[in-house]
Parts: sequence; structure tokens; C-alpha cells
Amino acid sequence: MTEIAITRPGDADVLQPRVVDVSTPGPGELLVRVAAAGVNRPDVMQREGKYPMPPGVNPTPGLEIAGEIVAIGSEVAAYATGDRACGLTEGGGYAEYCLLPATQALPVPDGLSLIEAAALPETYFTVWANLFDTGGVKRGDTVLIHGGTSGIGTTALALCRAFGVTALATAGSDDKCRAIESLGGIAINYRETDFSEAVSTHTNGQGVDAILDVVGAKYFSRNLAALARDGRLIVIGFMGGTTAEQVDLISLVLKRAHVTGSTMRARSRSEKAAIATALRDQVWPLLASGDCTRPIIHKTFPLADAAAAHREMESGRHIGKIVLEVNAEVAGTSDVASVHHGAGQ
Repeated sequence: MTEIAITRPGDADVLQPRVVDVSTPGPGELLVRVAAAGVNRPDVMQREGKYPMPPGVNPTPGLEIAGEIVAIGSEVAAYATGDRACGLTEGGGYAEYCLLPATQALPVPDGLSLIEAAALPETYFTVWANLFDTGGVKRGDTVLIHGGTSGIGTTALALCRAFGVTALATAGSDDKCRAIESLGGIAINYRETDFSEAVSTHTNGQGVDAILDVVGAKYFSRNLAALARDGRLIVIGFMGGTTAEQVDLISLVLKRAHVTGSTMRARSRSEKAAIATALRDQVWPLLASGDCTRPIIHKTFPLADAAAAHREMESGRHIGKIVLEVNAEVAGTSDVASVHHGAGQ
């Protein structure tokens, strides 16, 4: 099979195709013929050599896939060959075939294409685990989402709308702010407005119950200012740096703020399995019924053009998810036709 390898840490051009043997699934594993694979910010960080790799994971990039199950290892009862599935990988998604832990697999929701399904696992696992599980967000709460038009951001907006949570979200252009509003969020253009002041205005000075932050150090103090008492700041990215300096700890104490963070890749298989079960029970029916917004596909690229997909992500132009189209025969022409291509679609 063909896979895309990181030949050395560096820019997008270090992503190169190579031919390798197809693996055999072990106990508890599925072998999936990949129709499509999502592209995510951690893939870019891994390519740059900035994302630590846990022991035993596949160094080939690609954290989420969708496709057809073609072989099943022992100790798997929930799936059969020929089933369509999507899931969170242990690496290796940028390939024609990929091993997938069965406990991290999910059926493709009714009505969604395989390209759309490939855009679900990484962001849905991440948002559910951080905002709704660790963050304890519930109906009637108000949250702030940074990077509102990213894959994480659009997923968080979709889930907030589905579960009755008021969502404010930041973006840096009028087009992106309009996209946030189309997803039911309250948009804040961070280039024109201090987001902590905008939060105060929108919440009558109360602040938000939780913040999902992909920026990190640059926003830390203003995030504390934007929190309500007993609010939760959940850091899942560091686009604005990793070291927060001159932080006023008094504001943290007076607000009884909770600060936490996590990465998905470092979680154990049992933790990921629990998240998959929660998504299957609580979110997948909403996707199938249309009560949760389908993933927004910004653009698709052929597998061989993975470098171009990474450059598109690094440009910051995207609204929603970028996806590699690996095998059109598996995806089916109707799947490809059902996906909108282009920003804001």
C-alpha cells in the first residue's frame, strides 16, 4: 500500500509517499481500507517535530479515518468485514489501509458520507472529553471557544447548539465571524475587539462558565478575566506560546477558577474507549437525525497531495475540516458529490 511518511522534521515538503506492506490486525484491532483521512493541527506539529510521540504508536501521520473494514482481529465482536466505520487511530491514517483499535471505532452516522465521517473522530473526541466531560458543560451554560472556525471550533459550536449551550467564539475576519453565526454562535472578531471585554458585555459582567482554548500563553490572563466564578479554563493548544508570564494569581483565586488541559494522544486506550462509548450513545444519534450540524468540509486533497493539505491548514484560511481523499472507490461517487468543497460551504 501507499502511505505518506514524515521523512524528517520540517516543512510540508517532507511529507512523501512510500510503499509499505499492509499490516495484519492483532487482537482487538480492525483493518480499514481508508476512504478518507482527516488533517489536524497535531499532524502539522508532528511533522515539525514538536508533538511528542507516545511509545508504541505508528509514526505515520493521521489521527482519524473513515472507510470499509476488510479484516478483523481476534476479540472483536461488534464489527464485521464490509462495515463502514470511522475512528480515532493510533497514527497511520495517511495511508490506503490503517489499523484501528475496535474500541476507538464508531459506525458512520446515517446520512453522512465517508469524507464527512473522516472529519468527525479527532475533533469530536477532543471537544467531548474536554468541554463536556472534564469541563462539565451542561444545558444553559455559556462558553467561549477560541478559534471558532477551526475543526475544533466548528465541532464545539455544533455540539453546543445541539445541547443547549450558549457559545461565544473568536475569529479574525468578517467571513469567519459570519460562519460562526451560521453555526449558532456569537462571534467576536479578536482583531477589532478585546475578547474579554466582549465576553463581559455579552454576559452582563458575569463571565463564561468554560473556555476551550487553543491559543495558550498569549491569552491566559485575558481568559481568567473572561471566566465566571468557578469557571473552567481548558487549554488544548499552544498557538500563542507555552509559557504564561506575569499572571495575576489573585484573579484565579478570587474566581475559584479551574485550569486544566490535555492532549488526546496521551490518553490510554481505556480512556479513549470511554469517550467513544459516550459519543456513540449521546452524539451519534443527533448526527444521524440532523439535530447536530454535520461537519463542515473546507476542502479535500488527494492522499498524494498531503503536503498541499498541510500548507492549506498552515495558511489559516480554512473554515471547518481539511480531509485527504484516499480511495474514491471506497468512498463512492455519491459520497464525494455530497460534500461541499471550499471555505464557508
